[in-house]
Amino acid sequence: MLLCFRGFRRAILPPVILFSALSGLAQQTDVKRYDLYAGFAGFDTPELNLTQQGFHLQAGDNLKTWLSAGFDYSAATGNNSLTTNLLLPSLQQQLGMELAGLEAEGVIPPNYKLIVPTGASTQTFALGPQLAYRHYKPVTLFIRPSLGAIRQKVTPHPTDPISTAIVEQLVPAGHKVDWTGFYGFGGGVDWNATPHFGVRAQVDVVYWRLFNDLLANGTWTTRYAFGPTFRFGRNIATPFRASH
Repeated sequence: MLLCFRGFRRAILPPVILFSALSGLAQQTDVKRYDLYAGFAGFDTPELNLTQQGFHLQAGDNLKTWLSAGFDYSAATGNNSLTTNLLLPSLQQQLGMELAGLEAEGVIPPNYKLIVPTGASTQTFALGPQLAYRHYKPVTLFIRPSLGAIRQKVTPHPTDPISTAIVEQLVPAGHKVDWTGFYGFGGGVDWNATPHFGVRAQVDVVYWRLFNDLLANGTWTTRYAFGPTFRFGRNIATPFRASH
């Protein structure tokens, strides 16, 4: 969790410093009702040594200048190497006994390590609110809870007869798919090139636990994303009136 928080802080702190220097700039007076974003997404799951890259899509309805509701979808793929220390204690014990027996029979060397390269394909689905801060015309700050569902398909790629036999024992179908919920928080910044177009950079940090019949623990994932955002619909901002 601490590593994820540090990553989130590194991503957000520079824009915050920049925004504080923009305090003299005018606030936004043209806020379109709808926005659509599509861009790059990168997933980082340190505990599983898993990095993934893919696509990110968001659609939002600005209910107020400070409040919106929207849908969030992302899909990414990547690879990692699974080791026995990530498994449930009962499975670790079972595999340890099997490997010890094979070692005693001379089938595997004493220094054999069970490492299985694995491909992972992940999709996330979220729906919920987002809070926006529009005090500065060039940029919009936003934060949100990250609540939704995650689907992941993993495909082991064993590299020797021993790991192949173990994978066939644990994952007889050759791949495994699981769904679960996730929770966390996120936020970012829009650079407003025009009322209709901008560039968005954002990060979310979420906790999930998939494959709880195999893996011992849940884990934190950080999603970094950036890309263009398009705005359309009527202006929902109250017209600015100069004081007399």
